[in-house]
Amino acid sequence: MAQTTFQGPVRSLNGFFTQGPGSVINLPNATNTITLDAATYAGRLIRTNDATLVITLPSLNATADPVSSGPGSDPNTLNNMGVSFSFLVETAATTWKIITAASQFMAGSLLVIDTDTTDTVNGFASSSTATRSVNLNGTTTGGAIGSLVTVTALNSTMWAVSGVVIGSGTIATPFANS
Repeated sequence: MAQTTFQGPVRSLNGFFTQGPGSVINLPNATNTITLDAATYAGRLIRTNDATLVITLPSLNATADPVSSGPGSDPNTLNNMGVSFSFLVETAATTWKIITAASQFMAGSLLVIDTDTTDTVNGFASSSTATRSVNLNGTTTGGAIGSLVTVTALNSTMWAVSGVVIGSGTIATPFANS
């Protein structure tokens, strides 16, 4: 089925669900770097099997639809507010990053579950305009197999971050400035 666009709220009395081979995307091994786009990756679970990976989020675009788009929203709008990307780590990270554009930042929280010391949970939050990346190393900042991170476009400068990552050792924040 082709892409379908609705105007106005959509209501389901019995829920929505995603299924089928297109709902999970496997990034190829040895990708090392990838720049995401909404049409290919948004709303799907992105599985990563690369221990060294740099994921660049698309630039945030909060522009309004042009007046010429008609009575409703333009289905071809470049506005990407609300798009979400979810990442599942399937090979322990050694150098694994999610980064934003220079004028954009991340706000939100990640829980790091420490698996080598009585399974403690450490929460880290970021609301700083200097936070531009999530860095996972497989141990202290998380990124062991099973880690899950979701980012969602909020406005023209901010991505929301949430997730649970699995780590070990002396746990540290996965949020960084680059």
